[in-house]
Order: sequence, then C-alpha cells, then structure tokens
Amino acid sequence: MSRMNAHTLIDTHCHLDAVEFDADRDAVYERARTAGVAIQAIPAVTQANFAAVEAICRRYPGCLPAWGMHPMYIDAHQTGHLADLRRRIETWRPVAIGEIGLDLFVPGLDFATQEFFYVEQLKIARDHDLPVLLHCRRANDQILKQLRLIGVKGGIAHAFSGSRQQAEAFIKLGFKLGFGGAFTWDRATRLRSLAFELPLESIVLETDSPDIPPTWVGKGRNEPAEVAGIAAALAELRGLDVAAVARRTTANAREALGL
Repeated sequence: MSRMNAHTLIDTHCHLDAVEFDADRDAVYERARTAGVAIQAIPAVTQANFAAVEAICRRYPGCLPAWGMHPMYIDAHQTGHLADLRRRIETWRPVAIGEIGLDLFVPGLDFATQEFFYVEQLKIARDHDLPVLLHCRRANDQILKQLRLIGVKGGIAHAFSGSRQQAEAFIKLGFKLGFGGAFTWDRATRLRSLAFELPLESIVLETDSPDIPPTWVGKGRNEPAEVAGIAAALAELRGLDVAAVARRTTANAREALGL
C-alpha cells in the first residue's frame, strides 16, 4: 500500500467516537490519513451519541456522519427518538441512516422491539432518499424481508457474513457488502470464499473500529488505518493488483453512500 497515492481509500464503517479512542483519537485519525484513508463513515448507535458523532465529524475532515439507532441498544431507544432522528437529518444530512438492523446473535434482545425500530428507520431512509448501513448479524433473511417491503435507496450490508444466496439478494436490491478484518483470518473459510467469489463491484471495505480486528492486529484495537491492509489482503486473496482493488472498492463506497 505504500506505493499507492494518498487518500484513495474509504472506511465505510468506523466508530471513531468510541471511548477506546479517547486517549489518542488525533493520532488514530492521522494514521488513517497517512495510510490513504480519505473518508470515514461514522455511524451513530443511539440518540444519545448523535452529538458525539457530530463532534467527531466537525473536528476531522473526511469523517461523515450516519444517524441511526443500533439493534443491540434497544433498551436505550424510545419512540420519541425517531422524531429526533428526523430532525437531525434536517439539521445535517448524513451519508446514510445507520447503524440500523437486526441482531439474532446476542441473547435477550427482544425481536419485536428490534424490528419496530428497524422498520421505522427504513421508512425514514426512504422518505429522505438516503441509503442505510445495516447490522445483519444472524438475521439476513429477516433484514431482506423488510427491505423488500420498504424500498430504500440501497446502502451497505455491514460486516456481511451470510450465504452466497443472501449476498446475491442484497446485491439485487442495490446493496454493497462490507468486508473487513474478519475475512483476513485463515479460519474464516466461508467468509474468505465469499470475499474471493463475489463480484468486486459489490464489495466495500470497512474496519468497524475499534472492533473486528484483522489477523495482523490479533486481539488488539482495530482502527481505520487498517483499511489499507484489508485492501491488500483482499487483493492477495483474489490475485489482483492492490491499487486496482483500492480504486474499485472506493468507487463502490462512493456509489453506495452517494458521495
């Protein structure tokens, strides 16, 4: 990646506002810029952190907000927050509505409540002609069901880990699929097969920082600069030139986020 021109990559999913970055956020941001990560999409997870995401995006050029309420935090969501979300969009139009979706992996998350907030936020995205950033853990079919009922502009299936058939269903609906650190682990054989086989035109890169670190980070904190290594890992897996992979995935991200 060192031979690539600077500012050629997009991290389509990065929680730079997370407390894990409080001690050295400026340095994390500068490392990303040095690695060629020109743009970071910063998704909110609750109404309470809308302000933190806004502060990050005002402080750091190239950090762009996505407003949304995450399915893992349903205990924090209130119906009135949906009106707050609509007002927030009028104040600062985001690159997407997100992070929204469904999670059938974490125990104890009431599905009906998750689905209510997911559906209502899809409607907001539809009404404002915005793409969505989707959290789809163990819930791809349920996610797709609502996407077919509530037409949205498209967006990104974040941290995609479904089947080839589910991938093709997302692509048919106009979505890109987010690939990050998870596919870089040798044990992730099914995910590596998807990263190899799916059309490159349907793949975008992400870190989900500070989570989902790539293999070379191990159990450490992930950060947006690692998009450069993720691009190199994808290029190696597919037998392609890394600069070509960077150009294509960046173009895909721009398309998905309307940039």
